[in-house]
Amino acid sequence: MSEDSAPASADETEAVRLLGLAVGALGGSPREGQERMVAAVERALTDGEHALIQAGTGTGKSLGYLVPAIAHAARAGERIVVSTATLALQRQVFSKDLPMVLDALEGELGSRPAAALFKGRSNYLCVHKMAGGYGEPDEDMLPISTGPTSALGAEVARLHEWADETETGDRDDLVPGVSHRAWAQVSVSGRECLESKCPMLKECFSQRVRDHAAQSKIVVTNHAVLGVQAASHDMLGEHQALIVDEAHELVSRITGAATHELTVARVDRAASAARRVGVSSEDIDRAARALDAALGDERPARLRSGLSEELAAAIELVRGAARTALSAVQKATKTTAELSGPGESASATAKVASAALQEIHDVCEELQGEHGRYVIWLAPADGDYDSQVAERIVAAPLDVASLIRDRLIGERASVFTSATLALGGNFDAMARHLGLDEPECLDAGSPFDYGRQGLLYVAKHLDRPGQGGISDEALDELAALIEAAGGRTLGLFSSHRAGQAAAEAMRARLDVPILYQLDDQLPTLVERFREDPRACLFGSTSLWQGIDVPGPTASLVVIDRIPFPRPDEPVAQARTEAVAQRGGNGFMAVSATHAALLMAQGAGRLIRSKDDRGVVAVLDSRLATARYGGFLARSMPDLWPTTERATVLEALRRLDATAKGDGR
Repeated sequence: MSEDSAPASADETEAVRLLGLAVGALGGSPREGQERMVAAVERALTDGEHALIQAGTGTGKSLGYLVPAIAHAARAGERIVVSTATLALQRQVFSKDLPMVLDALEGELGSRPAAALFKGRSNYLCVHKMAGGYGEPDEDMLPISTGPTSALGAEVARLHEWADETETGDRDDLVPGVSHRAWAQVSVSGRECLESKCPMLKECFSQRVRDHAAQSKIVVTNHAVLGVQAASHDMLGEHQALIVDEAHELVSRITGAATHELTVARVDRAASAARRVGVSSEDIDRAARALDAALGDERPARLRSGLSEELAAAIELVRGAARTALSAVQKATKTTAELSGPGESASATAKVASAALQEIHDVCEELQGEHGRYVIWLAPADGDYDSQVAERIVAAPLDVASLIRDRLIGERASVFTSATLALGGNFDAMARHLGLDEPECLDAGSPFDYGRQGLLYVAKHLDRPGQGGISDEALDELAALIEAAGGRTLGLFSSHRAGQAAAEAMRARLDVPILYQLDDQLPTLVERFREDPRACLFGSTSLWQGIDVPGPTASLVVIDRIPFPRPDEPVAQARTEAVAQRGGNGFMAVSATHAALLMAQGAGRLIRSKDDRGVVAVLDSRLATARYGGFLARSMPDLWPTTERATVLEALRRLDATAKGDGR
């Protein structure tokens, strides 16, 4: 694995020259790290190689891969897929960044490679469903409160009005949006879509987008689509290169896409769908009851030695019944078509039934597969791990590196980029998780001087965090830090339990607004946080990544504890044991790597521009005292480290005074 951290000798490359034109057209000037990134992407695309590129905040990462991608597509005529982590980021790249670069380079390249947006079918309004082509579901398949006067009914009514106006059918274009339950009434999944057999194919929003994407040289998609591509079937068609932005999230997205579950409710819904096309569900109903009885004797736990005899028997009953019903649905559909011609409603209803039954059958086969390939566990409803009732059987792949290597990368050129890829100071862990063998590795750096702009404070005097929420001592420390900062705090917590406890405590102690992640929609909360200089925003999960609030608003970023995965989290547990069995350090390979990634992302919320100043405060003494602390610290931005509480409090007071002096 080659690593490049020296200045690039690529000043004269074609892509670097084009970068200068693009940046100049946008009114900026090239940055050294951006030029090095462009040269590395250009090499990977030209030579058909793999590259890992860490590009810190402020590098101009989007231009860093779009310029060489567009140049390569124009000159070599190759089709390139660009994937981002979320729909929001995908939309930004496609609607803002990509058109700007295409405009800037079109004259120089002499052509403008066609570009397309690609999302899953469920993101688009289904015109066939809107026209009644899927019929009415059974009562037991309808969501609660669908009457016209209910909130859900009002949303569905608005969707019908919007359907007459929209030119795209894209859910992202519906503002304000609607709930998932409402959207489900007017959309279909990929499995349920009639595709080429749909009588309204010419009017289909989703198909229109796919047809355009098939003819385009630059296709912008998202990690959810890559998840389906890796775990299930080809969605993107032939392409010669893959560029993955926010690549640090890819492993978890692929794991999620390849994770499936079996529940009694899901089997019952499949049986109901079969009945709607006239197929007897007697066998599948009997199998569902057997599954219910088998689960009733179990408690949430990982199944280390495979399925119990009773569960195995119940799953075999479900699999056999689903296969029989699926065959009957397909036969009934064929007979109906032969006797009376293609019936729109019947065809769509049969496709829904087939999709539900096929999914049940496939999950059962995964559960019955070779022990060791999948992590299998019994889980409570909705992830409530304090519950003692098992309601779901879940199967997740033990390893996804082979899926990424075989189904996404193959022989094509691939570039993986993010602000956080070098964990513990090198790219080894990320290359291993992504299934990359000897990739070119580049740390393009950042234009920010982290050592001068910020402090990394570890509250070394605090006791090691316990298993319960957040300690009284940690709350005292948090209150002192926030008071010194005059508010202006982004609080990142390892669990909602700890975050809510901290929010309640700070509201009682301090005279500053405390916003909590679950209080409202996240974009709304972030906007309120940005507008009120004294506000604090607390939360877990999604707050650790993607929040971009430059300026003194987030002068203090607090991390309550090192975010190791739960000790009883089945996938992390199984992966740790698998590494240990191969003679490796399972804790460092799995738990420490997971924590390092989140710590790097969380600390990265502090410095978002060259003018930002502030403190990242970690209320977990293990960062300074444990043997793995150095690995975690090396994964974070290179802030000036200290354990001196008085120094940090004084620094925060000065920052607060400066911000007030600026009127902020």
